[in-house]
Amino acid sequence: MNVLAVDDETKITDVISEYLTFKNMRVFTAETAAKALDIFDKEQIDFIILDLMLLDIEGETLCRMIRKKSDVPMIMLTAKSRESDMLDGLNTGADDYIRKPFSLKELKCFSLY
Repeated sequence: MNVLAVDDETKITDVISEYLTFKNMRVFTAETAAKALDIFDKEQIDFIILDLMLLDIEGETLCRMIRKKSDVPMIMLTAKSRESDMLDGLNTGADDYIRKPFSLKELKCFSLY
């Protein structure tokens, strides 16, 4: 399974990458929406973990852009913790929403997709 982890915090993408690689997944990381779109267009991505607060554009916008191209499963991983933020994220096309801080055990759901 190829996973794209998009987050402007390198520590988070490093931890996600290490954990999912240990679970025999191939992980691509991106700090910006532009890099994420480039990877998405070049690789066969099976799953996306997407932060909402990116440096170049909002994650919700990136989610909409990807949804125009694909229905790849996508989890939003964000510090935005209000219920309205979660509903907005899900309404943009995400399949699930995980609030930071998070446990790596929450990422076990990948085996379900």
